[in-house]
Amino acid sequence: MDLLLIAVFLVALYFLIAGYIKVNNLWEDHIRFYGPILALKTDNVGFFDKFLPYSKFLKLYGTAGAVMVVIVSLLFTVLMFFSFQKTLASPPAPTGIYEPQNILAIPGINEFLPLSVAVIIAFIATLVVHEFGHGILARIEGMRVESTGVLFFVIPIGAFVEPCEEDVEKASGRSRIRMFGAGITNNLVLALIAFLLLALFMGMAHPVDAPYVKAVYADYPADEAGLFPNSLIMSVNGIDVTSREDVSSIMSGTQPGDTVSVTSVHEGITSTNDLKLAEWPTEYGDKNSGFMGVSYYDSSRAKELSDKYIRSPLGPLLLIYVPINAVIDDDSLGLGILAFDSPDTVAWSEPFYGYWQLIQILFWLFWFNFAVATFNALPLIPLDGGYIMQEGVKQFFAARNKEKYADYVVSGISWLMIFVIISLIMIPYIASF
Repeated sequence: MDLLLIAVFLVALYFLIAGYIKVNNLWEDHIRFYGPILALKTDNVGFFDKFLPYSKFLKLYGTAGAVMVVIVSLLFTVLMFFSFQKTLASPPAPTGIYEPQNILAIPGINEFLPLSVAVIIAFIATLVVHEFGHGILARIEGMRVESTGVLFFVIPIGAFVEPCEEDVEKASGRSRIRMFGAGITNNLVLALIAFLLLALFMGMAHPVDAPYVKAVYADYPADEAGLFPNSLIMSVNGIDVTSREDVSSIMSGTQPGDTVSVTSVHEGITSTNDLKLAEWPTEYGDKNSGFMGVSYYDSSRAKELSDKYIRSPLGPLLLIYVPINAVIDDDSLGLGILAFDSPDTVAWSEPFYGYWQLIQILFWLFWFNFAVATFNALPLIPLDGGYIMQEGVKQFFAARNKEKYADYVVSGISWLMIFVIISLIMIPYIASF
């Protein structure tokens, strides 16, 4: 409720300030409104000219990037159609990622994107890197940049670069393709750098065998006694413990029906609970000792998964899934620490102060840049991939003196992609009826 009140207050404050600026026509040269969205812009764009001495290299970079964007576009278009086919054949429930608040990647609203410092830094960096790519390549290709700026709705939600439309029209098809693809290329390069650094720094973390309770079994002793999940056990029957092995050693001498005293720390508060032990569930085999009904966080398994997959070709796909797994599947992979502020860090050694904050920044830099790049690469206008597709289609038909068909093909492909995207969102809801 506190967060909701803060959000309502910030939105109201934003509308008051934005309304005052708009009614009084303040700073007209630097502020523009698109409905409720405020664009803060500047015509001081000399920054982009600083890259002109590197034109030769940047043209090669733009060409290589455009080829990479086309490959990414084709790959993720095929994956999207496979996903459409699978969703149509077996519609999922309209929950989790299909819930309305999770459709848009807005931090604090989408439940998989926390409103954290790491997310905000990565979100802004992704937008700036993308738009500056367009601006730099526009200048390299001889197109003037008229303005650049940031879009706000309470918080920064986007960035933009406005090249001169006349110059864009006069530029060659290859120049436009390089300019349109530059933003995606920059995002892919930054995603790769963040991914490699994340793999490097995760190699520094080492699991600790801490008796950290990740979950408690419903209607079992720990649950009934009030022992909370995300608690660190400090002692059992007055005996200090520092590892799961210490707890197991004490528990091996108990029987169902015995009572043990467990002292734990949860959110900084120390408490002691008396647990009347139960029998072990049958799926754990034939065990004679008493059962508390707790499940420990296994940082060793999380480390194993991290080392095995993050350094493999499947690493990017695993990282994209981490926030979803943490929220929907109760962090079954144990890697939610990469994305969220979590007490699970007590089960890891911290190589240096601020380590987990750095890990989260690198994670979200990868996540946002990869997501923005792959989505923008789709052959759909007004996405960058759509404009690149348009240039390719026009050149194809122009070489055959059939330019009149180009617009029909571009429009057809765009509408097909829109249909697939909307279907992927709506099929679970339609099927639920």
